[in-house]
Amino acid sequence: MAKLKAFKNRRQAGELLAERLDAYAGHSDAILLALPRGGVPVAFSISRKLNIPLDILIVRKLGVPGHAEYAMGAIASGGLRVLQQDVLDTLDISPAVVETITQRELREIERRERLYRDNRPTPSLHDRIVILVDDGLATGSTMLAAVQAVRQEEPKRVIVAVPVAAPDTCQKLAAEADEIVCLSTPSPFYAVGIWYEDFSQTSDDEVRNLLRQAGQ
Repeated sequence: MAKLKAFKNRRQAGELLAERLDAYAGHSDAILLALPRGGVPVAFSISRKLNIPLDILIVRKLGVPGHAEYAMGAIASGGLRVLQQDVLDTLDISPAVVETITQRELREIERRERLYRDNRPTPSLHDRIVILVDDGLATGSTMLAAVQAVRQEEPKRVIVAVPVAAPDTCQKLAAEADEIVCLSTPSPFYAVGIWYEDFSQTSDDEVRNLLRQAGQ
């Protein structure tokens, strides 16, 4: 029997998330920070429905050599890095290898900042309600880096909002954020993409267009 999909696509997932975030609609202190690329169309739908400004926080997974999809950590804009020490120890990954991959991903963060931001300034997060949005969470390493990066700017509140997440990841992030909104926590989880009918890759152009529309 075919497994039922939770969401049609990222934009529909964002509309459903918006219903759970309705308490923040039009809140003058609230801001949505999407994790590109897949988090941007989700957050765009929330922004439109709740009249909350949209911006981005770029976070890159630090992939295990030879298995890039398997995270050994993550790094966020500004250079904050979170490492999965258990993965490093189990696979005996050296500090030199971690540093090489970190520098490569930092260069990609800088490229995306230039590409997506179009000279727009980075928003101030101090004393604001920051809602971090992605299209789903598997290990949660990228979102954990995002939460910790945002905390450095002393926001009033940090909320993690995602359509779908692994149950243990949701629990782990609940200890880090002030509030976590996960619409679906299926078990077994497998991967984010299988819970969408359409999980086609979000392009750089789509990210830029959505951010431009959100700013108008």
